[in-house]
Amino acid sequence: MTNTMRFAFYGRVSTEDNQDPESSFNWQRTLAQNLITPYGGQIVENFFDVGESRSIPWQRRPEASRLLKKLKDPKRGFDHIVIGEPHRAFYGNQFGLTLPLLEHYKVTLWVPEMGGAIDPRNEVHELMMSIFGGMSKGERNRVKTRVRNAMVAQTEIEGRFLGGRPPYGYKLKDLGPHPNPAKAADGRMLHGLTPDPVTAPVVMRIFAAFLNGAGMYAIAEDLTEEGIPCPSAYDRKRNPHRTGLAWSKGAVRTILTNPRYTGRQVWNKQRTDEVLLDVDDVAQGHTQVMRWNKKEDWIISKNIVHEPIVDEDSFDQAQEMLGYRRKHGHTRRVKPSKHPYVFKSLIFCGLCGRKMQGLHAHDIKYYRCRYPAEYARANRVDHPKNIILREDAIEPAIDLWLTKSFSPTARDQTINDLASQLNVGPKTPPGQHPTKTLDAKMARYKAALDAGADPAVVTKWIKEAQDEFDQQRKTITQPKPKEITTDDIRTLINQLGDIAQAIKDAIPEDKWKVYRALDLRLTYAQETQTVLAEIDLGEHRWGIDRVRGGT
Repeated sequence: MTNTMRFAFYGRVSTEDNQDPESSFNWQRTLAQNLITPYGGQIVENFFDVGESRSIPWQRRPEASRLLKKLKDPKRGFDHIVIGEPHRAFYGNQFGLTLPLLEHYKVTLWVPEMGGAIDPRNEVHELMMSIFGGMSKGERNRVKTRVRNAMVAQTEIEGRFLGGRPPYGYKLKDLGPHPNPAKAADGRMLHGLTPDPVTAPVVMRIFAAFLNGAGMYAIAEDLTEEGIPCPSAYDRKRNPHRTGLAWSKGAVRTILTNPRYTGRQVWNKQRTDEVLLDVDDVAQGHTQVMRWNKKEDWIISKNIVHEPIVDEDSFDQAQEMLGYRRKHGHTRRVKPSKHPYVFKSLIFCGLCGRKMQGLHAHDIKYYRCRYPAEYARANRVDHPKNIILREDAIEPAIDLWLTKSFSPTARDQTINDLASQLNVGPKTPPGQHPTKTLDAKMARYKAALDAGADPAVVTKWIKEAQDEFDQQRKTITQPKPKEITTDDIRTLINQLGDIAQAIKDAIPEDKWKVYRALDLRLTYAQETQTVLAEIDLGEHRWGIDRVRGGT
């Protein structure tokens, strides 16, 4: 009687494939099972990545990474791995990077196209798998090209709305069943743009004011003064990362330069670039970064496809005025900084809550907040023109605090302190109690009514504020979450490595990585000239990458 051969199955499906994950899993696993059945093989564990692109290396795919970690366990329960389709498992040179691990742990890889197990010593097998990886890469590139060409045609010729958030001034409306039969069968609708009766008049006002000579800051000031919600305040669900306190020059400029207000559809304003995750370790693969395209690369529909808010003559005139101001203005182009900031994106202004920007002058590094230079003063936030903090004034104190807190002698006390802080239950930030927030909003809405705002609009604001108040009150009264033990925190800190040594020996770039790994947040209060330093080792941080000491 022959012994049963135990296999782990690996498969993958992504959004690129446009397939149902359950169906894809079933047919890939069936191919794998058909391959090993004649040999008495049995699949004892499944590893199946859903929604992960084939270009992502195995180490960064959740299920593939879990499979690789299992290889280290002598009691893993399987001695072989079988895949359903090599195109889905491997991309580019991924097979060459994965096979040595399988060899090291004496695990064989079975592939249907090879008729059985891969022989690492067989050059033909290695060559064939490399070809599959190249074919997978080529297939993905062809898919990307086809999709892009289709979207160009759908925008330029059909004027179809291709998704995303509607621009300020518009809202979505259904145009009937989706033209793709499969999507229509799922009940999906084709969407288009229609003017929003609340915000479309604001867009018209912005263009009219600009064409009459008003500057972008003056327009932002007037809108804020009248209590008109800025785009991020009007649509809070899509803009939780923004303050929503006031109109900014950037928001006004974005509206003035958007061709969609002329009734034409626009696509390709942004692109997704793939950049190396680590230039010193190309095996880590790429990560996707969104970048803006030049205006000449935007795809604009030939015909008017939705109701215009601004006529084309007014829009063209606004673009000419913007071009003239750029050409004859005195705006200085900001050059990329050559000086590394150890607290980059980690310092926040205590008054407005925005991230403070790096500034280098006279060989000294600063962090600066210029809230009034970008946002309208009419937001009632008492904010100086500049808030400036020197880096060398806080770096030694932060390093001393962290090295003492995470040194071997003080680590137990730090763990106990963190455990007590993490298990006190949800808190309301100081000054942000729902009742006080609601009262403040109601006062602003009353002032807006006194200033002549539309009662229907103010009524809508009041309802939204009341709903938000009810939701926050429920959050505060929620049961206390499951406690995090000192052992949990000790495990996480051990994963972080020797933090004290890493901070002591690190160059600025590596020190910044240590701070980021700790989720360090610094809040600068100018009035008291103090910095509040916080680190986050909450439950959601489990699985953090290790911070190496002595870098």
